[in-house]
Amino acid sequence: MATLASTLCTGISYAGQVPVKRAGEVGRKKQRVVVVRAEGGGGINPEIRKNEEKVVDSVVVTELSKNITPYCRCWRSGTFPLCDGSHVKHNKANGDNVGPLLLKKQ
Repeated sequence: MATLASTLCTGISYAGQVPVKRAGEVGRKKQRVVVVRAEGGGGINPEIRKNEEKVVDSVVVTELSKNITPYCRCWRSGTFPLCDGSHVKHNKANGDNVGPLLLKKQ
């Protein structure tokens, strides 16, 4: 699982934890939410497989409901953590080659 996590987390920085309390909650423990953001300006993929047009990896998983599930690695997807193709605009604007992680049903 460490490999999958590191594959998903290329080019991010950890911004800490933010306490979250829902409206109307009294006396309950506060939830902690991890905030992660893409590093500002330029490419997200500064050094991994730069000779490829777009870096896309596939992982075969037997317990998926769909045949292919794309996960975002550019941190710009409006449907995060799922990929919505936002990497295409990012790649054109920054000369980058980041692409999704594809989980494939076996």
